[in-house]
Amino acid sequence: MPPEEAAGIRVHLDKVLAERGITLTELAQRVGVTVVNLSVLKNGRARAIRFSTLAALCRELDCKPGDLLDYEEGE
Repeated sequence: MPPEEAAGIRVHLDKVLAERGITLTELAQRVGVTVVNLSVLKNGRARAIRFSTLAALCRELDCKPGDLLDYEEGE
C-alpha cells in the first residue's frame, strides 16, 4: 500500500490498554499475536491489520474498532 493510503489513520491501542490496565505482552498472549507486531500497530507503523486480529483485539479489550482506530481527514 502506498504511504499516502494509510495517511490519516490513527491507532489508539496505547490509550485503550492504559484504560483497561492491560500490558502489551498480556494482550499479545491473549490474542495470539507477537508483541513485536502489536508494538508496530501501537506505534502507528502498521501498514495493515487483519479483520480477524482486529476482532480479537476488540474481544479482549471489550471495545469497538472505532475505539482503536480513527481517521483524521487532511492528514
